[in-house]
Amino acid sequence: MTMWMRLVAAGLALAFAGSAQAAEPEKKDVSLGVGGKLLLYYLPLTIAEKKGFFAEEGLNVTINDFKGGSQSLQALQGGSVDAVTGAYEHTIRMQVKGRPVIALIELGRFPGIVLAIKSALKDKVKKPGDLKGMKIGVTAPGSSTNNFVNYLLGKDGVKPDEVSIIGVGAGPTAVASVKRGEIDAISNLEPVISTLTRDASVSVLADTRTEEGTKAIFGGNNSAAVLYSTPEFIQKNPETTQRLVNAFYKALAWIAKASPADIAAAVPEEFYLNDKDLYIEAVKNSLPTYSRDGVITMSSMKAAQELLSFDAEVASAQVDLPKTFDGRFVEKAAKK
Repeated sequence: MTMWMRLVAAGLALAFAGSAQAAEPEKKDVSLGVGGKLLLYYLPLTIAEKKGFFAEEGLNVTINDFKGGSQSLQALQGGSVDAVTGAYEHTIRMQVKGRPVIALIELGRFPGIVLAIKSALKDKVKKPGDLKGMKIGVTAPGSSTNNFVNYLLGKDGVKPDEVSIIGVGAGPTAVASVKRGEIDAISNLEPVISTLTRDASVSVLADTRTEEGTKAIFGGNNSAAVLYSTPEFIQKNPETTQRLVNAFYKALAWIAKASPADIAAAVPEEFYLNDKDLYIEAVKNSLPTYSRDGVITMSSMKAAQELLSFDAEVASAQVDLPKTFDGRFVEKAAKK
């Protein structure tokens, strides 16, 4: 080998080494926040974890489970987590507040949230506005389940402060709150809803688990669960961000091909709420809600903004909706 060839080979080796180094994640240990991990709303997160998609992307992800989405958002703002699997509408609200967070991939194209009343009230409560003066359980005050209630009440001319909002969590505590008669209605997700409807503990008042139900309420699709983070984290850690999005994209692709039984076999047994058959039924009810391509459309953005119309601060603000979603990472993930 001539000296010139040796120099070329050495140069190529250095170039490849530099390229490989540039592709390394800036931060391998990542902390994610979520508000109610066992909810099927957040199934893509559990699949990314349990099927090893985070590990495939070279990431060591720690999941911090909070009582509701508002608390995981607070953790992100406080710096105790790097990113959040939470509701898309938080990106709109935080832009208005001047503390923006940015969605990176759509996980749910429908909210999957159900407003239900205890069965004893089904002859008295015919529409959300009839809940005026009553106690309504949500995952946590300020979370998407709370926003859904406020939106429905507002359409019937009832203000948020004309009902009592009670945080009941996202699993057994939510079911128990209904069973013990502590609340008159509940805004929650699967598998909580199927658990309560199976024995007729509740009667459904509004349902966004299907495209039909979502369109009936919002007029179209409404982006729900997303992965979001701060502009600072994304800018500082673009490769880490890409790998997170890659993992969630793989999870969506896996869910799209999996049967309800496959999904039940992939999650921890405590997600079943003591009834595996019921969990499989809840999965079946939830499958239409998951995003097909991870992309948040402008129509979905507008529907989410409409969901927050009860909030005077949001309603009076000029929201730059395209700035709530950075689609570069999903686009790249789809090409892998």
